[in-house]
Amino acid sequence: MSDTTATPDITPEIDYGVTRDGLLQLRRRWRPATPARAAVLVLHGIAEHSGRYEHVGGRLAAHGFDVVAIDQRGYGRSGGRRGHVDSWDQFLDDVEDQMAQVRSLDLPVVLLGHSMGGLIATSYVTDERPAPDLLVLSGPALGADVPWHLRVAAPLLGTLWPTLVIRDEGDPSVLATDPAVGERFYADPLRVPYPTARLGRELLRAIAKARSRIDRVTMPTLVVHGGDDTLVPTEASAILEDLPNVTRRVYPGLRHEVFNEPVGLDIVDEVAAWIDERLAEL
Repeated sequence: MSDTTATPDITPEIDYGVTRDGLLQLRRRWRPATPARAAVLVLHGIAEHSGRYEHVGGRLAAHGFDVVAIDQRGYGRSGGRRGHVDSWDQFLDDVEDQMAQVRSLDLPVVLLGHSMGGLIATSYVTDERPAPDLLVLSGPALGADVPWHLRVAAPLLGTLWPTLVIRDEGDPSVLATDPAVGERFYADPLRVPYPTARLGRELLRAIAKARSRIDRVTMPTLVVHGGDDTLVPTEASAILEDLPNVTRRVYPGLRHEVFNEPVGLDIVDEVAAWIDERLAEL
């Protein structure tokens, strides 16, 4: 979510794995200097890539966590048609395979997802798949401010013309209160600005399915959400608030990418503290 590296002395290792259907998938890993207390798997949002989480991964590693972030299929330096997925289950399969690798570290596992990554994480834990021990959601796309014409067109076009690119320029100012955040992201050569119609269809279906199964979110969960988020309004994550074991924090005045706000690293520190509190209860 940022071009800023919070902890320069913890440089991520980069390697590639192969998905079930043969795509290369980039993986970044930040190893802590001391024995890790937990492993964190990070899922980025739509249009972006794991390189925008340098400051998050570095900061969490400095807190003693072994952190892994992937470029999701169709994004960053991973394989696949840009901004496309044939089925939402492909995202979940990728997460399941990455979870298995992270589990091999023999540590408690935290799944952390932002925006679309938060929706993928929620879809994953409400599906019949091996679950993480803890869940962290940042502005999870459990609802979104989708223009009406796209909401109507995506299901039809996603079936009849799945690779059609849906062009919507968006507004960089919605990401964070610091305009430089949006400016850097829109200039990022790895940014994938437009999804395909199939991804749009699958995303809308995934939102509806996740909301219908939200009571399956049973592990300790932390939700962080910007109070002035217009991309994924706070009402989207309100559905989680009354669930047992869910802590929801809405930050007044912050926008969609809370980790990229001027207080973003403080929020990462809060996430680390919450993880430690919950680890003590496992």
